[in-house]
Amino acid sequence: METKIYTGSPYPLGATYDGEGVNFALFSEHAEAVELCLYTSSDEEEVTKFKITEKTHQVWHIYLSGIKPGQRYGYRVYGPHDPSQGHRFNPHKLLIDPYAKAISGTVQWDDALFAYTIGDDDMSLDTTDSAPFVPKAVVIDNKFDWGNDSPPRVPMHQSVIYETHVKGFTSDTS
Repeated sequence: METKIYTGSPYPLGATYDGEGVNFALFSEHAEAVELCLYTSSDEEEVTKFKITEKTHQVWHIYLSGIKPGQRYGYRVYGPHDPSQGHRFNPHKLLIDPYAKAISGTVQWDDALFAYTIGDDDMSLDTTDSAPFVPKAVVIDNKFDWGNDSPPRVPMHQSVIYETHVKGFTSDTS
């Protein structure tokens, strides 16, 4: 299936699969540009990247049709590199989606993971690509098949609602 690009929605944050594609949304107050990078299922190879151009209330968003659960991804975020002001944007570093519901792989410790050059002061900018050493976020399908289950449909006037303190309601067997 061919991937088509749409503006998407700023919410919910993270990657949301809807059965036909995925909405990606990432908050960044100071970013100047964001790229969505897609990876193979083995997490090794970047398949493609998309420049996210839509931004609503500091949330960058894009919708890609044809993307399915299991897709690995990460972000490259561009912005000011001014550590004295708390800004350490470095597009050479692949970022895990902070709203990801699943990740694949483990961190492989390497100097490339650091935003600054090891051996230099921490104000420097390291340009080594970190992608081979970081886990990737994974798109999941949040839908749950409830089968034949259905709400009880008991009218409120016939319902009894209990409120209890767990500790006080737990038996002490000591």
